[in-house]
Amino acid sequence: MFKSFAYAFVLFLAVVAVTVACTAGNAAGVAIPGPPVDAAKAAKSGEQTAVVAGGCFWGIQAVFQHVKGVKNATSGYSGGEARTAQYEVVSTGETGHAESVKITYDPAQITYGELLRVFFSVAHDPTQLNRQGPDEGTQYRSVIFYNNDEQKKIAEAYIAELDKAKVFPRSIVTQVVPLKAFYPAEAYHQNYATLHPDQPYIVYNDAPKVAHLREEFPELYTGK
Repeated sequence: MFKSFAYAFVLFLAVVAVTVACTAGNAAGVAIPGPPVDAAKAAKSGEQTAVVAGGCFWGIQAVFQHVKGVKNATSGYSGGEARTAQYEVVSTGETGHAESVKITYDPAQITYGELLRVFFSVAHDPTQLNRQGPDEGTQYRSVIFYNNDEQKKIAEAYIAELDKAKVFPRSIVTQVVPLKAFYPAEAYHQNYATLHPDQPYIVYNDAPKVAHLREEFPELYTGK
Protein backbone atom coordinates (compact mmCIF):
# COMPACT_ATOMS: atom_id res chain seq x y z
CA MET A 1 0.00 0.00 0.00
CA PHE A 2 1.18 3.51 -0.63
CA LYS A 3 1.50 6.05 2.14
CA SER A 4 3.03 8.70 -0.10
CA PHE A 5 0.69 11.00 -2.01
CA ALA A 6 3.40 11.75 -4.56
CA TYR A 7 4.09 8.10 -5.24
CA ALA A 8 0.40 7.35 -5.59
CA PHE A 9 0.00 10.10 -8.18
CA VAL A 10 2.98 8.84 -10.16
CA LEU A 11 1.23 5.49 -10.41
CA PHE A 12 -2.17 7.08 -10.97
CA LEU A 13 -2.93 5.61 -14.38
CA ALA A 14 -1.73 2.15 -13.45
CA VAL A 15 -3.79 2.16 -10.27
CA VAL A 16 -6.92 3.25 -12.12
CA ALA A 17 -6.44 0.49 -14.68
CA VAL A 18 -5.97 -2.14 -11.99
CA THR A 19 -8.98 -0.86 -10.06
CA VAL A 20 -11.23 -1.19 -13.10
CA ALA A 21 -9.98 -4.71 -13.72
CA CYS A 22 -10.44 -5.70 -10.10
CA THR A 23 -13.94 -4.25 -9.89
CA ALA A 24 -14.89 -6.29 -12.94
CA GLY A 25 -13.41 -9.44 -11.42
CA ASN A 26 -16.70 -11.12 -10.58
CA ALA A 27 -17.34 -12.57 -14.02
CA ALA A 28 -17.85 -9.20 -15.72
CA GLY A 29 -20.52 -8.03 -13.31
CA VAL A 30 -22.39 -11.32 -12.88
CA ALA A 31 -23.75 -11.49 -9.34
CA ILE A 32 -22.06 -14.01 -7.07
CA PRO A 33 -24.59 -16.66 -5.94
CA GLY A 34 -25.20 -17.29 -2.28
CA PRO A 35 -23.32 -20.02 -0.43
CA PRO A 36 -24.51 -23.63 -0.97
CA VAL A 37 -23.89 -24.35 2.72
CA ASP A 38 -24.42 -21.83 5.49
CA ALA A 39 -25.14 -21.44 9.17
CA ALA A 40 -28.71 -20.65 10.16
CA LYS A 41 -29.34 -17.19 11.55
CA ALA A 42 -29.29 -17.22 15.32
CA ALA A 43 -32.52 -16.85 17.24
CA LYS A 44 -30.97 -14.27 19.57
CA SER A 45 -28.47 -11.49 19.06
CA GLY A 46 -24.88 -12.23 19.98
CA GLU A 47 -21.33 -11.92 18.75
CA GLN A 48 -19.26 -14.14 16.48
CA THR A 49 -16.06 -13.43 14.60
CA ALA A 50 -14.66 -14.04 11.16
CA VAL A 51 -11.14 -13.29 9.93
CA VAL A 52 -10.35 -12.78 6.26
CA ALA A 53 -7.51 -11.35 4.17
CA GLY A 54 -7.50 -10.06 0.62
CA GLY A 55 -5.08 -7.27 -0.18
CA CYS A 56 -4.59 -4.09 1.80
CA PHE A 57 -6.62 -4.23 4.99
CA TRP A 58 -7.79 -0.63 4.53
CA GLY A 59 -10.26 -1.67 1.84
CA ILE A 60 -11.43 -4.89 3.46
CA GLN A 61 -12.11 -3.04 6.71
CA ALA A 62 -13.96 -0.25 4.88
CA VAL A 63 -16.26 -2.72 3.11
CA PHE A 64 -17.26 -4.66 6.20
CA GLN A 65 -17.76 -1.51 8.25
CA HIS A 66 -20.68 -0.85 5.88
CA VAL A 67 -22.29 -4.30 6.16
CA LYS A 68 -25.46 -4.61 8.24
CA GLY A 69 -24.99 -6.90 11.21
CA VAL A 70 -21.27 -6.17 11.50
CA LYS A 71 -20.52 -4.66 14.88
CA ASN A 72 -16.84 -4.02 14.35
CA ALA A 73 -14.11 -4.56 11.77
CA THR A 74 -10.47 -4.35 12.86
CA SER A 75 -7.38 -4.28 10.66
CA GLY A 76 -4.54 -6.56 11.72
CA TYR A 77 -2.26 -9.46 10.94
CA SER A 78 -2.76 -13.24 10.87
CA GLY A 79 -0.66 -16.19 9.79
CA GLY A 80 2.63 -15.37 11.50
CA GLU A 81 4.08 -14.95 14.95
CA ALA A 82 3.34 -12.27 17.53
CA ARG A 83 6.88 -10.88 17.41
CA THR A 84 6.58 -10.06 13.69
CA ALA A 85 3.07 -8.57 13.79
CA GLN A 86 4.28 -5.08 12.95
CA TYR A 87 3.54 -3.25 9.71
CA GLU A 88 7.11 -2.53 8.65
CA VAL A 89 8.10 -6.15 9.25
CA VAL A 90 4.98 -7.67 7.68
CA SER A 91 5.62 -5.51 4.61
CA THR A 92 8.74 -7.53 3.84
CA GLY A 93 6.49 -10.42 2.86
CA GLU A 94 8.65 -12.81 4.87
CA THR A 95 6.69 -13.15 8.12
CA GLY A 96 3.89 -15.49 7.09
CA HIS A 97 1.39 -12.80 8.04
CA ALA A 98 -1.34 -11.54 5.76
CA GLU A 99 -2.92 -8.13 6.21
CA SER A 100 -6.21 -9.29 7.68
CA VAL A 101 -9.48 -8.02 9.07
CA LYS A 102 -11.31 -9.39 12.10
CA ILE A 103 -15.07 -9.04 11.66
CA THR A 104 -17.26 -9.10 14.75
CA TYR A 105 -20.87 -9.67 13.72
CA ASP A 106 -24.31 -10.47 15.06
CA PRO A 107 -25.30 -13.95 13.80
CA ALA A 108 -28.95 -13.03 14.24
CA GLN A 109 -28.58 -10.37 11.55
CA ILE A 110 -26.09 -11.85 9.10
CA THR A 111 -24.64 -15.29 8.52
CA TYR A 112 -21.05 -16.36 7.99
CA GLY A 113 -21.89 -17.37 4.45
CA GLU A 114 -23.34 -13.95 3.69
CA LEU A 115 -20.12 -12.35 4.93
CA LEU A 116 -18.16 -14.59 2.56
CA ARG A 117 -20.45 -13.61 -0.30
CA VAL A 118 -19.46 -9.98 0.28
CA PHE A 119 -15.82 -11.03 0.60
CA PHE A 120 -15.82 -12.81 -2.77
CA SER A 121 -18.05 -10.33 -4.57
CA VAL A 122 -16.89 -6.84 -3.70
CA ALA A 123 -14.11 -6.86 -1.11
CA HIS A 124 -11.39 -8.33 -3.35
CA ASP A 125 -10.59 -10.50 -6.36
CA PRO A 126 -10.14 -14.08 -5.07
CA THR A 127 -8.36 -15.20 -8.24
CA GLN A 128 -5.26 -13.02 -7.78
CA LEU A 129 -2.34 -14.94 -6.28
CA ASN A 130 -0.22 -13.14 -3.68
CA ARG A 131 -1.38 -9.73 -4.79
CA GLN A 132 -4.41 -7.49 -4.97
CA GLY A 133 -4.59 -4.57 -7.35
CA PRO A 134 -1.38 -2.54 -7.07
CA ASP A 135 -0.21 -4.38 -3.95
CA GLU A 136 2.04 -7.40 -4.41
CA GLY A 137 3.49 -9.91 -1.95
CA THR A 138 2.38 -12.82 0.22
CA GLN A 139 1.12 -10.35 2.83
CA TYR A 140 -1.63 -9.45 0.34
CA ARG A 141 -2.77 -13.01 -0.36
CA SER A 142 -6.40 -14.10 -0.23
CA VAL A 143 -7.16 -16.11 2.92
CA ILE A 144 -10.09 -17.24 5.01
CA PHE A 145 -8.92 -17.96 8.55
CA TYR A 146 -11.60 -20.19 10.03
CA ASN A 147 -12.45 -20.34 13.74
CA ASN A 148 -14.17 -23.73 13.76
CA ASP A 149 -15.19 -26.70 11.63
CA GLU A 150 -18.47 -25.08 10.60
CA GLN A 151 -16.70 -22.05 9.15
CA LYS A 152 -14.24 -24.34 7.35
CA LYS A 153 -17.09 -26.37 5.84
CA ILE A 154 -18.96 -23.27 4.67
CA ALA A 155 -15.85 -21.69 3.12
CA GLU A 156 -14.63 -24.82 1.33
CA ALA A 157 -18.09 -25.64 -0.04
CA TYR A 158 -18.52 -22.08 -1.28
CA ILE A 159 -15.18 -22.01 -3.10
CA ALA A 160 -15.88 -25.40 -4.69
CA GLU A 161 -19.30 -24.23 -5.89
CA LEU A 162 -17.99 -20.95 -7.34
CA ASP A 163 -15.21 -22.76 -9.18
CA LYS A 164 -17.59 -25.42 -10.46
CA ALA A 165 -19.96 -22.75 -11.76
CA LYS A 166 -17.02 -20.87 -13.33
CA VAL A 167 -18.25 -17.63 -11.81
CA PHE A 168 -14.76 -16.17 -12.22
CA PRO A 169 -12.65 -16.37 -15.38
CA ARG A 170 -9.85 -17.98 -13.36
CA SER A 171 -9.76 -20.44 -10.46
CA ILE A 172 -10.10 -19.10 -6.91
CA VAL A 173 -6.77 -19.09 -5.05
CA THR A 174 -8.16 -18.23 -1.62
CA GLN A 175 -6.55 -20.26 1.14
CA VAL A 176 -8.77 -21.76 3.85
CA VAL A 177 -6.65 -22.25 6.97
CA PRO A 178 -7.23 -22.41 10.74
CA LEU A 179 -6.93 -19.15 12.66
CA LYS A 180 -4.04 -19.37 15.10
CA ALA A 181 -4.11 -15.75 16.23
CA PHE A 182 -5.15 -12.27 15.15
CA TYR A 183 -3.00 -9.28 16.03
CA PRO A 184 -4.57 -5.80 15.69
CA ALA A 185 -2.61 -3.44 13.47
CA GLU A 186 -1.19 -0.11 14.58
CA ALA A 187 -3.67 2.63 15.49
CA TYR A 188 -2.93 4.68 12.37
CA HIS A 189 -4.18 1.82 10.16
CA GLN A 190 -7.58 1.60 11.87
CA ASN A 191 -10.51 3.23 10.03
CA TYR A 192 -8.00 4.51 7.49
CA ALA A 193 -10.41 4.76 4.55
CA THR A 194 -12.94 6.67 6.64
CA LEU A 195 -10.35 9.07 8.01
CA HIS A 196 -8.56 9.63 4.70
CA PRO A 197 -11.28 9.59 2.00
CA ASP A 198 -9.28 11.86 -0.34
CA GLN A 199 -6.06 9.84 -0.23
CA PRO A 200 -5.46 8.72 -3.85
CA TYR A 201 -5.05 5.06 -2.92
CA ILE A 202 -8.42 5.09 -1.14
CA VAL A 203 -10.14 7.00 -3.96
CA TYR A 204 -9.04 4.63 -6.69
CA ASN A 205 -8.89 1.29 -4.88
CA ASP A 206 -11.14 1.20 -1.84
CA ALA A 207 -13.98 3.70 -2.34
CA PRO A 208 -15.15 1.75 -5.44
CA LYS A 209 -15.44 -1.40 -3.31
CA VAL A 210 -17.80 0.31 -0.87
CA ALA A 211 -19.79 1.74 -3.80
CA HIS A 212 -20.01 -1.74 -5.32
CA LEU A 213 -21.30 -3.09 -2.00
CA ARG A 214 -24.05 -0.49 -2.00
CA GLU A 215 -25.01 -1.30 -5.59
CA GLU A 216 -24.70 -5.09 -5.45
CA PHE A 217 -26.13 -5.68 -1.97
CA PRO A 218 -28.44 -2.79 -1.03
CA GLU A 219 -30.16 -5.01 1.55
CA LEU A 220 -26.84 -5.49 3.35
CA TYR A 221 -25.45 -1.98 2.96
CA THR A 222 -25.42 0.49 5.81
CA GLY A 223 -24.13 4.03 5.53
CA LYS A 224 -22.80 4.10 9.08
